Amino acid sequence: MTCIDMNADLGEGDSNDEALLQIVSSCNIACGGHAGDAGSMATTVRAAVVNGVCAGAHPGYPDRKGFGRVSGFLAGDALYEALTGQVTALADIAAQFGARLTHVKPHGALYNDAIADRGLADVIARVTAEAPGAPAFMGMANTELQFAADRHGLEFIAEAFVDRAYEADGTLVSRAEPGAVHDNLSVVTAQAVGLAEAGRVTARNGEVIHVHTDTLCIHGDTPGAAEAARAVRDVLESHGVEVRAHTMR
Repeated sequence: MTCIDMNADLGEGDSNDEALLQIVSSCNIACGGHAGDAGSMATTVRAAVVNGVCAGAHPGYPDRKGFGRVSGFLAGDALYEALTGQVTALADIAAQFGARLTHVKPHGALYNDAIADRGLADVIARVTAEAPGAPAFMGMANTELQFAADRHGLEFIAEAFVDRAYEADGTLVSRAEPGAVHDNLSVVTAQAVGLAEAGRVTARNGEVIHVHTDTLCIHGDTPGAAEAARAVRDVLESHGVEVRAHTMR
């Protein structure tokens, strides 16, 4: 049977978290950089544990004003210290609920910057390698994120996006471009099935491209995220695809 993980970025102050945690198999919890604080981390971890959802860290540039979406915000040792603080804080809270961090997934501009920046990717991988509980590293396949995971001996979870448009080279269409985020549910569900069953997605130029994936992301801050996630899970299961956390296989 084909298995796929479904993940969502949570703990960012959106109203979809509770509903999403009843649908997804993994979550990425904001841990004080771009969003989140000790209270929201505890609330989200507790709810993840109750729902049997694997909890991971979602560290970002320490830029709450820009919600971690300003490229090149920080680098080097300063970034390492900031990310270490975020991941450690969440790991400590998770331990209070008898849980461990199963993975680390960078947020926003940090994620996008590190896709093509070896130095940034290495910083994130180093933080992940030093985090309690031996978490995996989640990111886009065949990018500097995966290469850094390999260099640091980390398990890598390849991520694809059901609600984002792709360029022909396998990168995501910039959010500054029209149509970067899919708002048609039939497009979202069709993309989810194609990715889960065949690792294929139709780029915005009409070309069908291969995108390796172990997990499908639903953005929790997208309007109607919970409804989209439920539709995706239902259609995957109707196609015989089992939704299960990658780290639980």
